[in-house]
Formats: sequence, structure tokens, C-alpha cells
Amino acid sequence: MAKVELKKPIVDEISAGIKDAQSVVLVDYRGLTVEQDTRLRKNLREAGITYKVYKNTFMNFAFKGTQFEGLSEYLEGPSAVAISKDDATAPARLLSEFAKTADKLEIKAGVVEGTLFDAKGMAAIASIPSREVLISKLLGSLQSPVTNFARVMNQLAEKGGASACEAPAAE
Repeated sequence: MAKVELKKPIVDEISAGIKDAQSVVLVDYRGLTVEQDTRLRKNLREAGITYKVYKNTFMNFAFKGTQFEGLSEYLEGPSAVAISKDDATAPARLLSEFAKTADKLEIKAGVVEGTLFDAKGMAAIASIPSREVLISKLLGSLQSPVTNFARVMNQLAEKGGASACEAPAAE
């Protein structure tokens, strides 16, 4: 079997992984202990994020012709890829959070919803709350005026109701 035939399934696996991805983040994992790497993989897996280490040449071939092609310039040294199909900011957020405890982990770059970001850009993306948190904040903002209005109306009804009851008794 030719070498190309052995490599094609791996490139196809990467291509299938990034096909419908919301975001792809490249990291340099050099210096992580086995325990740290295991914990990182577990955290990412629980969040529904695929995290794998591939050869840079395989990732380069898989990225060609896709929205992730810009990541090719960051494929130097050992690289791992984190892929999310659901939450666009989750890989950056989780990797950035983990990097606080494991200073050897370094985010190289990433593509979030078709836009390429370098390490600084990914740090900014990591600060964005999750979709669920943003939705709950929006709903809280929408609910607050309605709740306040209902409270005021209730106080007016109680105040008006008490004076209305006393008025007929005085007559």
C-alpha cells in the first residue's frame, strides 16, 4: 500500500471533523504533563469538543479550500486541534481557562464562525460568555421591567384597595 493511501483516511477524518464546525482552535501542548493532558481532554470531551493531535501536514491538507485555511500559517511545532460544532466560543473559553492552571498550554490561533483570530483575538473570544449565559442575561433584562411594573401595580392596588375599603365605612 502506498504512503498516500495510508495518510488519506487521516486527512479525511480531519476534514469530516471540521466540515460543520463552528470553531477550530490550534494549541501548542508542549510541556503538559500526562495528568494535565488527561484532565484537559476530559473537560473538552464533557463540553462536546473534539480535541486531537495530528501531524501538521495532515491538518494543512484538510484545511485547504475551507474557511479554516488561514490556520495553515500557524502550523509550526507540535499542534493539537480543538473542534466545536455547537458552541463557537466554547473551545477558546475552556482552553483559556485551562491555560490559567497549566501555563505550558498555549493557544496559537483559531477560526470562529469563519473569522481567523490570532492568540490575542482568541483571548478576547474566550472572554465572551457561553450562549446559554447570554440568553439568560437577555431574558433577565427583558423580565426586569415587567417584574418592576407588576410590583408597582401591586403596590398601587394594595394602597388603593385599602383606601377604597375605608371610604364606605366613614359614610
